[in-house]
Amino acid sequence: MITTKGYAAQAPSAPLSPYTFDRKDPGVNDVTIDILYCGVCHADIHQAKNEYGGTAYPFVPGHEIIGRVHSIGKEVARHSVGDLVGVGYFLDSCRHCSSCEEGEEQYCEKGITPTQNARLKDGTVTKGGYSNTIVVDERYVLKVSESLAPAGVAPLLCAGITTYSPLRHWNVGKGHKVAVLGLGGVGHMAVKFAASFGAEVTVLSGSPSKRESALALGATHFVVTSDVAELKAVAGRFDFLIDAVSAKHDYNAYLGLLKKDGTMILLGVPPEAPQLAAFQLIARRRKIAGSFIGGIAETQEMLDYCADHNITADVEVIAPDYINDAFERTLKGDVQYRFVIDMTRLG
Repeated sequence: MITTKGYAAQAPSAPLSPYTFDRKDPGVNDVTIDILYCGVCHADIHQAKNEYGGTAYPFVPGHEIIGRVHSIGKEVARHSVGDLVGVGYFLDSCRHCSSCEEGEEQYCEKGITPTQNARLKDGTVTKGGYSNTIVVDERYVLKVSESLAPAGVAPLLCAGITTYSPLRHWNVGKGHKVAVLGLGGVGHMAVKFAASFGAEVTVLSGSPSKRESALALGATHFVVTSDVAELKAVAGRFDFLIDAVSAKHDYNAYLGLLKKDGTMILLGVPPEAPQLAAFQLIARRRKIAGSFIGGIAETQEMLDYCADHNITADVEVIAPDYINDAFERTLKGDVQYRFVIDMTRLG
């Protein structure tokens, strides 16, 4: 076993605190990684507080992981000691269903194994990247370019691929008008990718103070959602609307911003099921769809694209003992746009 240091929540209402635990000994196909950085995702906070239900404690969050290969199993062929690598939202899948065979493991028909809080067949529970090391099968380890700042790459493993995948799936590019609702960790990556692909991007936000930041990220326009006149002025304008909001909000208020045959793509998960007015879809043959992270091949494609186009997330790097403050600030939207923990400062 590998003695590992990390931070864990011991109960739904408890702050994260230092925690020592054991990782499994690596097998012949495994890569042992010394973790350098780990992003802080909203999902980490929801699970730490058991807001999704089913959190197993002690709970070690973290699924936006960047590190260096410490050692490899004797049958590992894809990675070498010293490589800069990443691990994202999941670290295994069934490998045999149609989705896995198509390279879309995120839709595994038997269920993926999340990097955090997944119960394994032996009864143990996966523990995430708020720690100093992790052991992962080489198939689920991604190559990271040395040309990019590693702290800025960490959020690409979740926030990045969450936006890259649907934009590629719907072939978003030049000639398209794209609205991005919510300018947080996920939303700011949607702006960067959509603009990079050649689309005209409009940010929809309830915070007028985010206008300059949105334009600096690559948006062409900015609309304050609380301003009825501004919303009315963009009715029926967009081919796509990327909804990156996980808080309760009214889908119907934004469906009307789509053109005929426009598509609203849901990336956020509100805590309550929203009401949907069918006529908003019927009247203009609009569509509402969802998308979930990306497969391993597509995530690698995204990382390579980011290296070629010098794209990273905008981050605030913190020490591990600042995690609880970062959780509180994330919930308040007080970060541009992702906290990333420097795990080399652990202990």
